[in-house]
Amino acid sequence: MNATKFTFDTEFRNEHDVLSNAARLRQKKSYTHDEIDALCARARAEGIKAGQVRATEAVATGTGDAVAALNAALARTAEDIEDVRGHAARLALAAARRLARAAIAALPQAEVEEALRSAMHQAIGEPRIVLRVSAGVAEALNSRIAAIAHEEGFDGRVQISADPTIKGADCRIEWRGGGAERIEEALEASLNEIISRRFRDTNPDMKE
Repeated sequence: MNATKFTFDTEFRNEHDVLSNAARLRQKKSYTHDEIDALCARARAEGIKAGQVRATEAVATGTGDAVAALNAALARTAEDIEDVRGHAARLALAAARRLARAAIAALPQAEVEEALRSAMHQAIGEPRIVLRVSAGVAEALNSRIAAIAHEEGFDGRVQISADPTIKGADCRIEWRGGGAERIEEALEASLNEIISRRFRDTNPDMKE
């Protein structure tokens, strides 16, 4: 007799014999057309879903990058605007200073007269005001002092004194209870400091 190798494919049970799990795995499984179509459809749907998920993730990543880039651009734009404003203010100051110097050089007595009128309001009730100015301004204002005092309601005496150390529209005004002065360099320094502080406060990294 020919011997046959026992592969343990059959499990012997009381009720009936069945194939073992190993035997089932060795069997070739075939699919019907409907099953194949269903598997293809499911695979296609899963592929589409996975693609949509990846596309959504890519869109979210791209949106986040775009927002970050936009914020950075806005920050740079704000800094650029402050820089432009700072440069514009400096140009305006330089132009105004040049024009003011030309106007003051042409009519320095106008600036001194304005300072004198302001001082008269502070010195109301004082018996005398002493105005120290350059020789040219003293000569130009000498004939107008009485009219200026009358217009400002100052009843005291106004004495004009030419001072060789005073130039242009600078002046010193003195009275018994106080005094005032107008110094062009001090005014320019104060204006420069105001503008520098304004843009330094809004942009601490700005260099002079």
